[in-house]
Amino acid sequence: MSNTIDETRAPETAAEKFVKRSEFILYLVAVFFYTNMTGMIGSYRNAYIVNVLRLTDSEASLYNTLISIIPFVLNFFIAMYVDGRKVGARGKFKPLGLIAAIPTGILLVLTFITPKGLSGTVLMIYIVTIAVLWSISTNFGGSVNMVALVMTPNMKERDNVISFRSIVSAVGNSAPLVILLVIGLIWKDNEGLQYIIGAGLCGAVGVIAMLLGMSAVRERVTYTAEKKNPLLGFKDILTNKYAWSIIVSDFLKTFRNISTYLGPFLAAALLGSTSKFLLFGLPTGIGTAVGMLIINFLLKKFNSKVLYIASGIYSVIVNVGAFAVGCAYFSGGNRVLQIVFIVFLFLIGLQFGASNLLPTMFQADVLEDIELKTGKRLDATLPFVIGIGTMISGTLANAVAPRILYGEHSIIQYIQPTDLVPNPAQSTDTQIKMLFFYTVFHGLMMFLAGVPFFFYKLTGKTKEDVHNAVIEQRKRFASGREAEK
Repeated sequence: MSNTIDETRAPETAAEKFVKRSEFILYLVAVFFYTNMTGMIGSYRNAYIVNVLRLTDSEASLYNTLISIIPFVLNFFIAMYVDGRKVGARGKFKPLGLIAAIPTGILLVLTFITPKGLSGTVLMIYIVTIAVLWSISTNFGGSVNMVALVMTPNMKERDNVISFRSIVSAVGNSAPLVILLVIGLIWKDNEGLQYIIGAGLCGAVGVIAMLLGMSAVRERVTYTAEKKNPLLGFKDILTNKYAWSIIVSDFLKTFRNISTYLGPFLAAALLGSTSKFLLFGLPTGIGTAVGMLIINFLLKKFNSKVLYIASGIYSVIVNVGAFAVGCAYFSGGNRVLQIVFIVFLFLIGLQFGASNLLPTMFQADVLEDIELKTGKRLDATLPFVIGIGTMISGTLANAVAPRILYGEHSIIQYIQPTDLVPNPAQSTDTQIKMLFFYTVFHGLMMFLAGVPFFFYKLTGKTKEDVHNAVIEQRKRFASGREAEK
């Protein structure tokens, strides 16, 4: 495995800044438009499957299960390849991001284009194949995010890059909501065409931005060509006590996929169109960006563990408040309650700021703890191992979500569109149940996600000690290699 640090400038890494402004800006542009592409899938693929292809609840459940399990199995080999491949002069992640750019853009568009005449098993095979290829492409394209961890060996500069990357990513993830709203105003009665045009725009700009941004970045934590058993990397993670806090937390957090699944359908039920999901997503997205800025400020006074646990408690309170306001509005409220509900969506977004930003920092710190103990960098293997838990909970969530939403024995009893009734009216009971899963259920999952961090100790002085020890270890490695020459 090519995972031993070769930091030839290690004596200068404790305080020196490395990332140039132009490099930083182009990198953030790449992050924004890459996340714009993944956000298009996250926001609208389920709505496309239900409202445009009109799969039954059983078919949608099967589809979600297959596109969770198959990519996960493939990612086992992808993670070993990424962490075990011989790394050239351009680095570990940069070449992968450049190679994945064009396929990612193409597959984004194909996700929303289904040849006419397909049905039954043939249709299922086609859409699952596209989804699996998309997942493979984004496993490599995710290098756009992972490269932030190796752009600088300076811990504070690294955390700063991660922070801005997370903020830009949150905004980029919400951008498709704006795009679809504008497109929906032009092509009001053709939901399928809205998705095709939106995917085309996101894909074209995303490819260009990825190519420009990944061409500009430099990786300053490099690796030797030393080969080791890649399976040992999995063992190193599974025996790390800090990694388990993240694994269990992400397992619990990913059950919120049931909530996010319902977003476009809730917009259709309340506002008449999935394209108006922006009116839900935008306040939350703005709150997420603001929340990240607040977390950055609070990190100067509190450690990441305390903030993450506190954000889970806050999530329960604010989501219950949003549900109460929504129920009051359904019971005959006025426009004021609509405005108050939007305010609560913004407040919910503040918690997303913590849940999006802090786990990335936790992973960066755990990577250094493992590096200190083993001499290995497991940038791709760690997310994969964490993904074992998220695959299980995500598969369960995505499998049951369609059955909760619609179908004869569903809890919510959402009515699917038809050619004759493209925007069917939903009952008040359906709307309230959708709102419960979208708010209260989400809040509970975020609270539970914070519980494992009561046992997480890699913060404050411990975190700084580990980082400084890693720097010293890199110096020794570099000195030893120089002596061998």
